[in-house]
Amino acid sequence: MTAQPQDKNNMTPAEYLAMERGSLDIKHEFFDGEIFAMVGAKINHVRINANLTGELRNHFKGNKSPCEVLPNDMRVKIENGYVYPDIVISCGEVKFEDNEFDTLINPVVIMEILSDSTEAFDRGKKFAYYRAISTLQEYLLVSQDEYHVEQFIRRDNGKWEYCSYKGIDQALKIESVNCELPLSEIYWGV
Repeated sequence: MTAQPQDKNNMTPAEYLAMERGSLDIKHEFFDGEIFAMVGAKINHVRINANLTGELRNHFKGNKSPCEVLPNDMRVKIENGYVYPDIVISCGEVKFEDNEFDTLINPVVIMEILSDSTEAFDRGKKFAYYRAISTLQEYLLVSQDEYHVEQFIRRDNGKWEYCSYKGIDQALKIESVNCELPLSEIYWGV
């Protein structure tokens, strides 16, 4: 989904959460006091999201994994803000910021499906926010335009390693949740 800046500036996190929890029509992301409305996604984005969510759910269910896939309605707390990743994977006890149970604080894997309007932000500043989440082990960027998934894996020394999967015959290996997904399944119907 694409974020569009709103005219409300310098909100506090508490003001943002109150506004967001009362918003029925539009989701908003929040960075450093500014809010951004989330707008609709194109069909390839929606198909890729559905494919990933379905394949991951089936994998976790079939393997009796302690992990679960949470699609794009799960808000995640980041340093100085809140975001709605396209897909989040959490393992073990799911932890939330408060008793509203709507803001996850312990993601293990975050996936963003790239769009023209968000790609630079997803690769840059947003990834910097994500790297500050201590539980995050992998960050995946999924292209809408070609069979291409980029993966960043946090190693034991804290450094991030880059892997690229390109082509329909490739299989994405999500190490932290012991899952392998063929790109042909991720891009089914696209």
